[in-house]
Amino acid sequence: MSYETLLVETPEQAPGVTLVRLNRPEALNALNSRLLQELAAVLDAAETDDGVRCLVITGSEKAFAAGADIKEMSDKTYAEMFKADFFGAASRRLEQFRKPVIAAVAGYALGGGCELAMLCDFIIAAETAKFGQPEINLGVMPGIGGTQRLTRLVGKSKAMDMMLTGRMMDAAEAERAGLVSRIVPADKLVEEALSAAAKIAAQSPLAVMMNKELVDAAYETTLATGVAMERRLFHSLFAFEDQKEGMAAFVEKRKPQFTGR
Repeated sequence: MSYETLLVETPEQAPGVTLVRLNRPEALNALNSRLLQELAAVLDAAETDDGVRCLVITGSEKAFAAGADIKEMSDKTYAEMFKADFFGAASRRLEQFRKPVIAAVAGYALGGGCELAMLCDFIIAAETAKFGQPEINLGVMPGIGGTQRLTRLVGKSKAMDMMLTGRMMDAAEAERAGLVSRIVPADKLVEEALSAAAKIAAQSPLAVMMNKELVDAAYETTLATGVAMERRLFHSLFAFEDQKEGMAAFVEKRKPQFTGR
């Protein structure tokens, strides 16, 4: 399927991985309704495709996404925004996607772009990456979860600083703060992200989904409840062929061949 605002490919060097490039260069990949609808369609297709085990979302060297599309929003009324649940459907689709998603960020990830990156499971950043929630400069606030996710990831003080002053955080600060998992050279960004995604895709998809589910649950529940959930899902993995294969391969000193059963 072809898309107007996305480039979607299955790289040969990363079996089981789908690479999604935001492709609105004229607007620094600003998020508009069309892009978000198309991204949701990609997720719908990937969710039911057993051949897809991990996604990588990236942008261009200049911008992952420089924000939401201000031109599209500027004249809308409260009634229009509320009735359309603007940003709601697309963000929920990514929140509910069960397979891992890596954000590979170079250049600007601002406003909605920063929020899209935080909706992914982890962020690999180029040295050139800059993150921010500058909506205050427009007289508004984040609308795709920025106030909540950034605060959980970097803490109240730094989140409040960024929200209220509109300042940007460079890649080094973002890594120190816990917003990104690692920094790589800009010219190696997609290669490194695909390498990480390929490692994930080679694992048992059942175990991968359960790991993702439990890490996400850690933000939503108590420690005791989370540990109990973890133990039950850990036990449940022993019902699958992949557990037998993984442990047998370890004992036999060979690479496991996971089938998702």
